[in-house]
Amino acid sequence: MNNKSVLVCGVLALALGSFSASAKVSQQEADKLGTLLTPFGSIKSGNASKTIPEWTGGLTKAPVGYKGGGQHHIDPYGSETPKFTIDKSNYQGFKKYLSDGLYTLFEAYPNTFKMHVYQTHRSHAMPNNILVNSKKNALTSGLVGEGVGMKDAYAGIPFPILHGSNSDKAAQVMWNHKTRYRGLYFTARATELAVQRDGQFTQINKHQELFMNYYNPEGNFAKMENVMLYYLTTNKAPARLAGGAILVHETLNQLEDPRQGWDYNSGQRRVRRAPNLAYDSPIASSDGTRVADDTDIFVGATDRYNLSYKGMREIFIPYNSYKIGAAGVKYADIVMPGHPNPEYIRWELHRVHVVEMLLKKSERHIYKRRVFYVDEDSWSAVLADQYDSRDELWRISVSLPKNYYEVPATYTSGDIYHDLQSRRYSINFIYSEEQHAPIFENKVPDKRYFSPSELRRKGR
Repeated sequence: MNNKSVLVCGVLALALGSFSASAKVSQQEADKLGTLLTPFGSIKSGNASKTIPEWTGGLTKAPVGYKGGGQHHIDPYGSETPKFTIDKSNYQGFKKYLSDGLYTLFEAYPNTFKMHVYQTHRSHAMPNNILVNSKKNALTSGLVGEGVGMKDAYAGIPFPILHGSNSDKAAQVMWNHKTRYRGLYFTARATELAVQRDGQFTQINKHQELFMNYYNPEGNFAKMENVMLYYLTTNKAPARLAGGAILVHETLNQLEDPRQGWDYNSGQRRVRRAPNLAYDSPIASSDGTRVADDTDIFVGATDRYNLSYKGMREIFIPYNSYKIGAAGVKYADIVMPGHPNPEYIRWELHRVHVVEMLLKKSERHIYKRRVFYVDEDSWSAVLADQYDSRDELWRISVSLPKNYYEVPATYTSGDIYHDLQSRRYSINFIYSEEQHAPIFENKVPDKRYFSPSELRRKGR
């Protein structure tokens, strides 16, 4: 090719790339939000067999007796009994309603793994201003750099209506998950358990804080910072780890400004940049059962993968997971060899978006292929199947979401990370033995609180 041809092709590629990033849905399409679609973009009606009901507003009021202020949640569906149970005697007949990871768990632990399936409740809800902003975002939001970044969205679901190319839709699903509403600011005393093959476990207690700057009411499109959220976790126990802390600034446009992380070592009393706190960097507190971007089922940049949208499926997923976080539930009762106690996990039939990530030949990561299952209502990634370099299923991630009705918002009550090869697993962010459940506050903290200079003081 001569220089002129190269220049023309380059200009054309830039033009097409810009179009892909800036193409929006029409006003006619956006008007479906709140009518044919829910205000956050899921199908409002139920399914043909009536096993998935219509969304009618979600759960917006706390049950009688709930007083807030960190009280452990009262289960609004606690009086229900399972419709049926899936176990080794019948799991093969439910294959079409199971992710590959869940099907494999039945084969790996045939004598103990089971799923109690309950009536489906589409309990997800969000404050009205978040719903209004989601409709605005449908007309403005766009992707940047093959979906590695996003722009022109604020304080709502950025892509309530998927559009564009197949890879664009896949990136939009993952951005909806990463920016989903989890309240504005919360603090939590929570625990991570690393469980060995025989069921013995180690326990790490943490104090965690999350500020969703993306939902900061003091911001707007023009003033929106590139920092999507601020996350701080400080180890409280055991004594050998107490005082250690990690600070993360998660960004929206990760091409322009990658994630920033800092680590405080209590023994050295030093704050250090942690540039490796991303991708497949192992997380020590999980005893090697998860890596950095496994956190929250998926977090961080997608630039090492080619993304593909696989459409929607009806499958069984954990939902309305109040039992595992109930006051008085002991961690020793939750833990079993191979997997958590099935008696503490509720399963329901829901529609999910399916996204596949395939590692680019030029990149490296311990996972060659990843498949994510994202709840259509809350946009929470609830399941993930992770494959190794031989394309064999290696790890399975399972989130246990519930409606924190005092907000209201859907967030996890524990995330499980299975390693099929070692037969170990970990559970992150459980809190039934803690004095309080996570405390959500509708306030904007001083951002200096989430600065590296403050990290050393917090660690001490």
